[in-house]
Amino acid sequence: RRVRVRTSQCVRINRSGDYDTPRETLAQDAGEAFDKTAKLWGLGYPGGPELAALARQGSAGRIKLPRPMLHSGDLDFSFSGLKTAVVMQVKGRTLDATARADIAAEFQAAIVDVLVAKSLTARKRCATGHIGVAGGGGDNAALRTRRNKTADRDGSKG
Repeated sequence: RRVRVRTSQCVRINRSGDYDTPRETLAQDAGEAFDKTAKLWGLGYPGGPELAALARQGSAGRIKLPRPMLHSGDLDFSFSGLKTAVVMQVKGRTLDATARADIAAEFQAAIVDVLVAKSLTARKRCATGHIGVAGGGGDNAALRTRRNKTADRDGSKG
């Protein structure tokens, strides 16, 4: 029997083998939110790549989804409310391909907004010029693109 623990974490790397974890997920992490939302639509596992492909066909902003804990003032993460917001958008409705793609694009944008903002806050609080994003959610192309653009703009290193 395997036990899998998933979390979104902010980790400060002081030097090789010396790490601090100031904050992590309170509930659902980004990768799990991608997986569960993809499952809602019958997409494969892991859900992140398939949901990202669907998002590329849509436009964020046509519907509005929350940015969980974006303005909480801390480094905590929780994406369970975001997944629930998607469920509420699709519950009892038949969605065409455009509507599904738009919801996927907004969902992805919400996760990217939160992860980039929290990463920048962590960088400032930890007084470092380096930002790293790893894991399944960290492999998201929209997240990497946005993180790199933001890092270039504020002078940090990606």
